[in-house]
Amino acid sequence: MTPHCGLHEVQYEPIVRRALEEDLGRAGDLTTDALVDPQSQAVAHLVAREAGRVAGLAPALSAFTMLDPAVAVRCHIADGATVVAATTLATLSGPARAILSAERVALNLLGRMCGIATATARAVAACRGTKATVVCTRKTAPTLRIFDKYAVRMGGGGNHRFGLDDGILIKDNHIAAVGGIDAALARVKERAGHMVKVEIEVDTLDQLDRVLALGGVDAVLLDNMASDTLGEAVRRVKGRFLTEASGGITPDRIAAVAAAGVDLISLGWLTHSVRNFDVALDFQYR
Repeated sequence: MTPHCGLHEVQYEPIVRRALEEDLGRAGDLTTDALVDPQSQAVAHLVAREAGRVAGLAPALSAFTMLDPAVAVRCHIADGATVVAATTLATLSGPARAILSAERVALNLLGRMCGIATATARAVAACRGTKATVVCTRKTAPTLRIFDKYAVRMGGGGNHRFGLDDGILIKDNHIAAVGGIDAALARVKERAGHMVKVEIEVDTLDQLDRVLALGGVDAVLLDNMASDTLGEAVRRVKGRFLTEASGGITPDRIAAVAAAGVDLISLGWLTHSVRNFDVALDFQYR
């Protein structure tokens, strides 16, 4: 049984295939091929060694069936579930060689995605009682962005841009390159299509006031501001566009930032400083 997943197989299959190709290299699994009989069968239990939020079962488990379709997969938990330590997430049965050879790729993917989902769930819990939504950034592992951002959603968070092509975010370097906020917004208005949202980064309340005077944005990114300054920014915006807090927001500061009244809190460390979730594969040979 393939686990239900918010990602379609056509999205994750090429990534998993590349990971297997990387690990198997040119000669395959020398150790397993030397030691394990081709007819040997095994049962393996995928077990969470710690408590946390689950994400990425379908991509991870596809590594086994990609190597050998004869591997049978039975899931006991769905993505998005919160589990305690020692929970069995899935059971695999079939050719021992395929299960052994795909093990590390599967655990690498699942450990990363569960780690991101667990960190996100904790950040979301810290914002409970406020209107703030926790979102990720583009600070993801190259080629794994679709997995990283999916894991954030499974943790209860939301996604910022997936790439440079799905929204305009005018940052400080863009503003410096064109000579100021006025010029940046004027040029964007000339080029942006009617379906494209525009966000601009500001570092000070004076810059925010200039954006308020000019208008033409959907969101403002309040960068590296103290909590009291964030509160004042929210009061000045008065709901005219979305407010996003970003920069230097540590886990122990999230609650104070959310209490300032911002709509969004973007956290790069959800995906760029992942603490791998402890998950293992326990074998039973037969």
